[in-house]
Amino acid sequence: MTGTLAEFNQLTNAEDYFEFLELPYDPKVVNVNRLHILRKFSQLKEEIDTQTSNPEQRLAAYQSALADAYGIFLTSSAQEQKLFKVFHDQAPKVVLVSEIMEE
Repeated sequence: MTGTLAEFNQLTNAEDYFEFLELPYDPKVVNVNRLHILRKFSQLKEEIDTQTSNPEQRLAAYQSALADAYGIFLTSSAQEQKLFKVFHDQAPKVVLVSEIMEE
C-alpha cells in the first residue's frame, strides 16, 4: 500500500476501500452485501483503532480486517451474521383470523 492514513480517512464507499487497500473483490458480492461488509469492517476497525496508533500498522490491520469482513459474506448471509438491529428484533405477535373463535 502506498496511501496514508489521512487518505484512507477520506474514503467514502466500499469500492474505494478495496482499491485503496489493494484487495481483490467481486463487485456482485459487494453490491449485495455492501452495508453488511462495511458494518463488520467498522466493528473490526474500532478494535484496531484502540490497539495501535502506528499509521502503517493500522493500514495493514485495516487491510486484513476488510479482507476478513468480505470473506465472511462469501460464505454467510446477512441474516446469519445479524449485524443490524433489524435482525435481532422479534416479529410482532400475530393472531390469525382462523384462530379466533366465537363463544
